[in-house]
Amino acid sequence: MLINTLKDLFNRDLNKLKTEIESYSDEATLWLVDGEIPNSGGNLALHLVGNLKAFIGATLGDSGYDRQRDLEFSTKGTPRAELLQMVDETMADVAAGLDKLTPDQLEAEYPIKVFADRTEPMTTGWFLMHLATHLGYHLGQINYHRRLFDAK
Repeated sequence: MLINTLKDLFNRDLNKLKTEIESYSDEATLWLVDGEIPNSGGNLALHLVGNLKAFIGATLGDSGYDRQRDLEFSTKGTPRAELLQMVDETMADVAAGLDKLTPDQLEAEYPIKVFADRTEPMTTGWFLMHLATHLGYHLGQINYHRRLFDAK
C-alpha cells in the first residue's frame, strides 16, 4: 500500500513541477536570482531531478544515472523544453524504481548512507518519505519563485 501511495504522490508532485515550469511567463525568468533568493526555479528543478534520479532511479531502480550535484546549482539557462523532458525521464525512473520494491524492502535499511550525521539506521521507507517531503518543499519554493519574479 505504501509503495502505491508513494508512486501517486511522486507522480502528482512531478506533474505539478512540470506545471510550474510551464507557468513561467518568460523562460528567462526561470533562472533569475536576487538578493536573499540564491536559487532559481530552474536550478531547484534540476536539483529535484538529480535527487530523485539518483536516490530512486539509480539506487533502487538500477538506472545507471550518475549524479553531478554541483551542476544542479551551477548550470544556468537550460531550455524549458529540456527541463520538462528531464522531469518526464525522472517520472519514469521513479516509477521503475518504486516498481522494483517489495514491502519488506521498505522496512530494510536504505542501500547507501546518505546523511553523515544520522546515527541510527535509515529504512528505505523512511528515506522515500523524506524524498517526497523534500520534493514538496522545493516545489513550494519554485511556486513562490515563479510568482515573485513573474510579478516584476
